[in-house]
Amino acid sequence: MEAKTRTIHLAGGCFWGTEHFFKQIQGIISTETGFANGNTESPTYEEVYTDQTGYAETVRIEYNPSIIGLDFILQMFFKAIDPTSLNKQGEDCGTRYRTGIYYSDESDIPTIEECMRAEAAKYEEPIMVEVLPLKVFYPADEYHQDYHDKHPDGYCHLPLELFEFARKAKDSKHS
Repeated sequence: MEAKTRTIHLAGGCFWGTEHFFKQIQGIISTETGFANGNTESPTYEEVYTDQTGYAETVRIEYNPSIIGLDFILQMFFKAIDPTSLNKQGEDCGTRYRTGIYYSDESDIPTIEECMRAEAAKYEEPIMVEVLPLKVFYPADEYHQDYHDKHPDGYCHLPLELFEFARKAKDSKHS
């Protein structure tokens, strides 16, 4: 029997816009901003901001696999990032803004690898998205959760049209 929900962690630059983007997609159950795969315990936003902790701003995504597949989530992820950019998305620069796919279930690896191959074929430059097992994830404090719901006119590196695109997107294999 298929699990009721599954989880993937995605780093797509500033987590405010990345979280808001994924919240729009049908089949996403919940999102949470935080910090993944660094080397300190319980980092604060201010500590991560120094780029000395090794963490990436990341969104934990819980989804319903009977409505949406990991392949579709990753296709949407690639629409929201520049996969050829190293440690930079939009105007945001630094290792904390690197892009990454962090998995906790090894059965996700073939899907991730296939999506990475398909994306790489679209570019002449190398893809800079790191793919790693999730080592650690610390939720960001409440101020950073659902940021764009609380601050609709707040900073975002993603174009507003992308949120509307996400609201209308449907995974044809699962709907």
